[in-house]
Amino acid sequence: MKNRLSCRFSPILAALLFALATLSPSVFASKEKQVFRFNVSPNGYPPYLIVHQNQPSGIMWDVVSVVARRLGYTVIAEQIPRKRVDQMLLEGYIDGTPRAREWADDPEQFLFTDPVVDIEEVFFVPAESGFSYQSPDDLISKTIVTHLGYRYPLLEPYFEEGRIRRFDVSRDKDMFTFVLHGDRFDAAIADRLVGKWILRNEGLRQHFDITRESISNYGFRLMLRKDWHSFANRFNEELAKMKKNGELDAILANYR
Repeated sequence: MKNRLSCRFSPILAALLFALATLSPSVFASKEKQVFRFNVSPNGYPPYLIVHQNQPSGIMWDVVSVVARRLGYTVIAEQIPRKRVDQMLLEGYIDGTPRAREWADDPEQFLFTDPVVDIEEVFFVPAESGFSYQSPDDLISKTIVTHLGYRYPLLEPYFEEGRIRRFDVSRDKDMFTFVLHGDRFDAAIADRLVGKWILRNEGLRQHFDITRESISNYGFRLMLRKDWHSFANRFNEELAKMKKNGELDAILANYR
C-alpha cells in the first residue's frame, strides 16, 4: 500500500516542486515573508535617498519604511545600477524603485503610486554669471551638465538637434564641480532640493545661483510591477493619512 501511494502522489509532488522552483525570488520574499525589496541605487539620490556605509536614509526611504511597517512589510535596501533597475523589477528581483512616471522609458509596463513628493528641476549656475532662463530658446548654443541616463522631455528635441549640448555625469555631486571649474559648461540641471542639499553639504552654496523658473515639475513615486496593485492601493491610503496628519511634513523638515 505504501509503495502504491508513493507512486500515485509522486507526479503531484514533482509538479509542485517544479512550480516552486520556477517562482521568482520576490514571490517568496514579498508574499510569504512580507519583504519589500526597495532599490536605493548605489549612490542614492540625496536627500530623497541617502546611502552611507550601507545604511539607507532619506525622504523616500523614511516614507517607505513607515508605510511598509504599517502594512506588515520589512524593507530591504537593494543597490541596483540605473540601467538594470527596470529589468530586475520586471523579473522580480526587486519589488519597487522611486521614479517619476515621466522618467520611465516604458511607463506602461509598470504601476505607479501617488506622488510622495514633487521633483522640480531647475538650473544651477555659477554665481553672478548673468545666466537667465525663461524658455529652452535661452539655452541654444549652451552646454548643460546633465545626469547620465536621465531624460528631460522639454529639452530632448533641442538635444537631438544639437541646438543645446548636454554633458552627462554619473554622480549628482560631480555636476556642480564641472560647472564651477569647467570653462565650457554653462549650467547644471538638478532638482531644487537635491541641488541645495549638495551645495550645503559641500560648502558651495555661495558659489551658485539658482533659476527661479523650472523646466519640469514631476511627482516622485514608487514604481512597482503591475501585480502589486493591492500594495499600491494600501500604500496610497497610508500616504494620504501621512500628508493629512503632518507626518510627511515632519519627514521633509528633517532634510531641508
